[in-house]
Amino acid sequence: MSDGTLMGTDELPYDPTSPLTPTGNLRRRMIFSRAVSVAASMAAYIAIAVLIVVVWGVASRGAHALRLNFLIHNPEGLAEGGIANALIGTALMVLFGALIAVPIGVLTGIYLSEFASKKSRVANGLKLALDLLQGLPTIVVGLFIFGLIVIPQHKESGFAGAIALAIVMLPLIARSSQEVLLTVPGALREGADALGVNRWRTVLGVILPSAMSGIATGVILSTARAAGETAPLLFCDGIFNPNATELNLFGHGVPNIPLLILTASDLAIPEAFARAWGAAFVLLLGILLANIATRIVLNRSLKKRGGA
Repeated sequence: MSDGTLMGTDELPYDPTSPLTPTGNLRRRMIFSRAVSVAASMAAYIAIAVLIVVVWGVASRGAHALRLNFLIHNPEGLAEGGIANALIGTALMVLFGALIAVPIGVLTGIYLSEFASKKSRVANGLKLALDLLQGLPTIVVGLFIFGLIVIPQHKESGFAGAIALAIVMLPLIARSSQEVLLTVPGALREGADALGVNRWRTVLGVILPSAMSGIATGVILSTARAAGETAPLLFCDGIFNPNATELNLFGHGVPNIPLLILTASDLAIPEAFARAWGAAFVLLLGILLANIATRIVLNRSLKKRGGA
């Protein structure tokens, strides 16, 4: 440097104009990131493939039974007739259970997301209880309702089955409502607070409409799960006249689709197997159509609200 000359660019430790090259640590991170991405994509494809196989298996075996007489006539004997009374019974129990679980579950989600503080012991205990209840085997729920309602009444009934289904639905609705409400932008809450709006008015007029589509999706998923539950009904609604239509949930056991599938599949009669597959296909198709219809209605309502 004594001669006053500057260091040439060829003597620099690196060329600023050259493209960046990953170091060994960065290469490992990129490889790990790609591996995780590929694994996640493969898991998604496997899940979709399993779903397609299940749907195709049920549809290929049960679609031929999907006739009008199969849907509007009651069973006749062990293997003849349709599933009308079981469809009505399942719909009644799921509806009654939803009338109990949906208000309680949504209000619980609102409390946890909008009113409870993060350090609240009550809120933390409630979250733990919901998580435990969500992971509880449904047969335990059926056994609990058996001891709570069936034994004191000395009879199984559709009411007991509906209460068991409500317990199955409740934690799913509560936790999904909470998670959806937490995704509502905080700016909406801050704007309402700045205008001096009461908190309950903010929840009813601003937050709930913004989260309604997600809450409805959680409700549909929970009712779909409840509609296919078999274990609780074995204890609470397992004794009924399989050839009669029962509309009184409080009087006697009510025919339902899950137990019809279970009993028909146990019979060594080809016609009974066909009826079981047909009932399974009807249950699967009903859940699918309910999800699609709800999505369409909610999307239209969101478009109208956005246009307004």
